[in-house]
Parts: sequence; structure tokens; C-alpha cells
Amino acid sequence: MHIAPHDNHNKPIVDVENELVPLNYFNIIKLTKGESFDYAVAGYETCVVPATGTIDVDVEGAIFARVGNRTIDVWDGEPEGVYVPVGATVRLTCLTDKAEIFIAGAKYDKVLEPFDVRSAELDKVQYGSDDTKTHRKIKHILGASHRDKVGRLLVSELFTVGQGGWSGFPSHKHDTDRLPDETRHDETYNFRFRPNYGSGMQMLQREDNKPGDAYHIMDGSTICIDKGYHPCVVLPGYEMYYFTILGGLSQRSLKQYFQPTHAAQLHTIPGIMDMVAKFK
Repeated sequence: MHIAPHDNHNKPIVDVENELVPLNYFNIIKLTKGESFDYAVAGYETCVVPATGTIDVDVEGAIFARVGNRTIDVWDGEPEGVYVPVGATVRLTCLTDKAEIFIAGAKYDKVLEPFDVRSAELDKVQYGSDDTKTHRKIKHILGASHRDKVGRLLVSELFTVGQGGWSGFPSHKHDTDRLPDETRHDETYNFRFRPNYGSGMQMLQREDNKPGDAYHIMDGSTICIDKGYHPCVVLPGYEMYYFTILGGLSQRSLKQYFQPTHAAQLHTIPGIMDMVAKFK
């Protein structure tokens, strides 16, 4: 499902128990200097990530100061974040002229400890190639290095390297718990483009070799993926970014099932298995 760019007035874009992606939660908060926003999400662990701006994050008295260092857009520096336990009360306070803040969530039933992730602690991987038009970089905020501190939530930022090209290819899905071949992980994306009038397309193919759906994505588009193979592409001449939320049904580690028709492409794209290994 495509949710078109809009001013959500600090209200959840993907709320709890969403009919398509019940394992995900997503909100975008916009604040100006000195403003604060309070939230608590029962039944979901969350992660606070400033897209731009710098904020203080108060998680029930645990203070994480000056989180976020980007000013212009999501390309302007490295991400930072704060993990928030299930149901915790949080206050976000804007320290810069303005801030745009992503809140990512996954359904979970245990209460863990809050912690922050600074730019030096990111789990990064770069894979693909210009020749295969799959060159991209992933910055894991809650990735493999934090797997022992988080329940079901994976949070990453994905960037195309260069202009144009495909992401999420070879086509894969993760909509069914059937280990060791696949896990059920609901997924939500929020897209940005540089320049911001760029755009792209999100494909969603429900079954191998059957016609699927395609959505025209623009700067600020949100995509909810409940099931099916889901590569996306950006127009030539533009760079693409997407904020990625994955919530697992029975475990945190993601096991992708690659589309049989295109599985041979796994051997043509450099570093693809390194990319797979980081979603744990």
C-alpha cells in the first residue's frame, strides 16, 4: 500500500494494529526550537531517529542528549537513534531551529532497557555495482550489532549510490514464518529523493511470475509491505533514500526468500550475502 506524502500533524502514519502491517508502527514528528512532543506506544518497542535536526530524548528519566547531527536533509551526515522500550513514556525536545523525527516501532511483549546509537556505532554495508544498477549503501541503526538489546525491531537507512538504479533486488519476500527458508517480517518504508522533486517506483509482486502492483513513489511517500516480492527503483539522474522498519513475528533475525525466477542474479551482484547477513 502507498500512503502519499502529506502533513500528518505528528499523528501516526502507521498506527498500532494496522490492518496491513500490524507488526509495524511509524510516525513522523516535526518540531521547532524549544518545542517538545510526548509519546508512549503500548505493545510496541520503538526507535527515535532524527531525519534532520538535533533533539534531547527523555525516556522515563533516562536522558539521551543531543541526538542527531543532520541539518539539510538525510544525506547531510550520519544517522543517530535512541531505542525505547515497550510502552515507555518519551519526551522529545527540539534543540535546533527545527527537527523532523522518525519514530519506528515493532510489536513486542517484553520490556528491555533504553539505549542510544551514535554515528560511530552504526552497522554499515555497501553492496551491488554500477554495472548491475544495484549499487547501494545501508546504515543499520538497529542492526546486527544490537541484536542482544532489542526484541523484534530492525531499523535502517538505505541509500542508492549514484543516480538511478534498483534496490531490493534480487526480488525477495519475507511474509511467512517457515524456517529455515523464510521469516514473517512486516516492513514499512519512507522515501526521500535528491533533488526532492525526483521520484521512483515500488513494485509489489504477490506471486512468482504473476502480474503485480506498482506505486509511483515521491519525496515523503510511505510504503507498507505485507506480503510479496518488492524491489524498487529510482529514476535516472536522482538519488533515493528510504527509512526502513522491519518487525518480526517470531524472531528478530530476517530470513529473506529470494524470488526463484531471479535467484540466479544473486551470483551477479557483489556483496549481496554480506547485505543479507546484517539483517539480524
